[in-house]
Parts: sequence; structure tokens; C-alpha cells
Amino acid sequence: MVEPFFPEFFKSFFIALGVLLGGSLLGGLAAFATGQPPLTEVYRLSNILRIWAIIAAIGGTFDTLYSVERGFFDGDSKALFKQFLLILSAMGGAQAGSEIIKWFTQEHIS
Repeated sequence: MVEPFFPEFFKSFFIALGVLLGGSLLGGLAAFATGQPPLTEVYRLSNILRIWAIIAAIGGTFDTLYSVERGFFDGDSKALFKQFLLILSAMGGAQAGSEIIKWFTQEHIS
């Protein structure tokens, strides 16, 4: 079943945001339980999880690569442009989550 584009676009953004925020904050909880500095660990995890949040948001790489391949080889530029926008939306969600974590932890301020 194929969803309309705009709901998929917004879902991509918020899935990446949720993966990054949830993974970082739960990782910070685990750091607290093991005696490590939790805010430093939350900040470190937000940097590590950014690419995984993007991959999770676009639904894995194979469907996206198939759509990109179809766009290049079959001349379906509409599908290529849609996939580009979905990846851009996921990157925006991951960046927004990273900025929220930076604001929350204040680790980047000397």
C-alpha cells in the first residue's frame, strides 16, 4: 500500500526526531545507571545516532535505493525527487533532534 506523499514526508521527519531523542535520552538513563556522566553520554549518543535515525526514518535503504535507481534508469524523475525530499525531511528531523539535545545538555558551550 502506497501512502500519499505529504503524510510520508511528515512521518519521515518525526520518526528521525523520535529515534534520535529517544535513543539519546534512554542511553543517558543507562549511563546514569552505570555511573557514567549522563548528559555527556546523551550528547555523545546524539552524534552517533544521527545517521541511524535517518536510515530508520526512510524505512531502510533498499526501498530508497530502488526508487533512486528507477528515477535514474527509467527516467522517473518524480520518484527521484520524492525520495530526495524524504531523505531531506529525515535529515531535518535528525538535525532538529540533535539541536534539542545540544540545547538540553549544553555540552557544546565552554
